[in-house]
Amino acid sequence: MFWKAFVVGLVGVFAMFDSRLLGRENFEQPLIVSTLVGLVLGDVSKGLLVGATLELVSMGIVQVGAAVPPDMVLGSVVASAFAILSHTSAQAALTVALPVAVLGQLVAIVIRMLFSSFNQLVENAIDAGKFRKARSYHIVYGPIIYGLLYFVPVFLAIFLGTNVVTSFVKMIPDWLTNGLTLASKILPAYGFALLMSTMIDKKNAVYLFLGFFIAAYGKMTVISVAIFAVIFAIILNKFMPNNGNNNAAPKTSSSDDLDDLEEL
Repeated sequence: MFWKAFVVGLVGVFAMFDSRLLGRENFEQPLIVSTLVGLVLGDVSKGLLVGATLELVSMGIVQVGAAVPPDMVLGSVVASAFAILSHTSAQAALTVALPVAVLGQLVAIVIRMLFSSFNQLVENAIDAGKFRKARSYHIVYGPIIYGLLYFVPVFLAIFLGTNVVTSFVKMIPDWLTNGLTLASKILPAYGFALLMSTMIDKKNAVYLFLGFFIAAYGKMTVISVAIFAVIFAIILNKFMPNNGNNNAAPKTSSSDDLDDLEEL
């Protein structure tokens, strides 16, 4: 169990480094990181299922400016490990993911407050001519602190065994568990709605409703709808050009030609 906890902790650290050192390769997405946890623990299908559920929930969670959203990376790693090791459902994993994500949000706020104090230390090091020390605050100390923030809770949650996490879940009242189970069915739609609120407008709303009614009344799978959407987008883009824009250009060029003739 020690090595499983150690490796899963490293998976959490790797996912955290994705947006800070690796250039954001999307390893921090719940779907990807939960699948990696499932791969490490030997149950890829359960990790993929939990990751898909948490991915839908987190679709509308966007970090804007200094606002710190719930840490879905930490929540996804712990929840996926909990679901796999305790053989529970994705809905039960959600009851663990949300509190852990909120806890990670609070800890991240404290850590960022700590990092703000590094500015003065960096300035002092630069004034003293210690440029390597100033650079180490960003390259060494920052990643180490963030790494411990992810590694320690993940390692302890797995190393101490699922009994600790299970006992924590059993302490949750039935009404709250039932509410979270219901929320697991509503939150994906809510997260998708938040995402759509930033993308939808009068021009593309008709395509959203078209896809919805095709899926609802055509009994089509998600893959079938996606294939249909790709073909439909290609048809609109390649074979149905905007005639209005095409007609505007010749008129402009013809008027320019007439002006040139008048000057002659």
